[in-house]
Amino acid sequence: MRIVVDGMGGDNAPAEIVKGAVEAADLTEHQIIIVGDEARINRELDKYKPRRKNISVVHASEVIKSDDAPVKAVRTKQDSSMVKGISMLKSGEADLFVSAGNTGAIMAAGLFILGRIQGIDRPAIASAYPILGKGGVSLLVDSGANAECKPNNLLEFATMGSIYMEKVLNIKEPTVGLVNIGTEESKGTTVLKAAYELIAKSHLNFVGNVEARDIPKGVCDVVVCDGFVGNIILKLTEGLAWDLFKLVKQKFTAGVIPKMGALLLSGKLKELKSAFDYSEYGGAPILGIKGAVVKMHGSSNANAVKNTILKGIPYAETNVVQTIQNSVLELEEIIISE
Repeated sequence: MRIVVDGMGGDNAPAEIVKGAVEAADLTEHQIIIVGDEARINRELDKYKPRRKNISVVHASEVIKSDDAPVKAVRTKQDSSMVKGISMLKSGEADLFVSAGNTGAIMAAGLFILGRIQGIDRPAIASAYPILGKGGVSLLVDSGANAECKPNNLLEFATMGSIYMEKVLNIKEPTVGLVNIGTEESKGTTVLKAAYELIAKSHLNFVGNVEARDIPKGVCDVVVCDGFVGNIILKLTEGLAWDLFKLVKQKFTAGVIPKMGALLLSGKLKELKSAFDYSEYGGAPILGIKGAVVKMHGSSNANAVKNTILKGIPYAETNVVQTIQNSVLELEEIIISE
């Protein structure tokens, strides 16, 4: 397998991107291709001796920045690391593309260069959401690609998320929940009520509406919502978790006795912190386009890059894209029946 890494995407590129790629290269025999400014990337690679045989560099003279207008950047910066990397996926020179770059630009490049899977109206970002106390993750779909959705889009997200959970994370018959303001079937907006009916008619293991407070408990395997709601859930959780850890740290360092308690609990506190560390879970696959593309957090460190590469491998290997394509006929039949 050939894995293309956007060497210039994200706040910490290229240093952390290259470091993460090197760490991943030590754990897999797959070929890793870093695309970007060849001179800068080689300077970073020179820090890690000996040079890994399964890492190569492809030069790209341009960079799509975080504040670039996505569509314009993709169209005008044809020699950017992002456009060049995704084009390698299109041409068959690569099997997986990962990037910490501009989310809108990744979505635009995925749509313009790879194209949507036929029958899928809206691609979605699928983010891992940690389950408290149990380990493992739920999959939050959509977590930021589509601020407004139609009922059929939510059915698509449910289907694509279920396929990903079953093929990549090996969860048989994953449960699917629709985020709403209550668990009753009659709750929510017109869109959510219509989406409920569509998903209920599908072959999916649908458990009905779920409330946001139950998501951290692992109320279902696939959490379905529009990208506006999903992004708020994700960022609220991330912010709250880190602020709570800061508060705990303050309390445990305020005096001799608390410090002794912190020492005794240090192992468990590290486990708890790790459970909410995004870098442990890798990136978020973009489901619904004709290629395996994974979006990393914009501030990804080397650990996040390493895990995104390693956890992205089964996404490409299990042919999720083709399975989604095969499911489209059933989706169309459900939508037409309405």
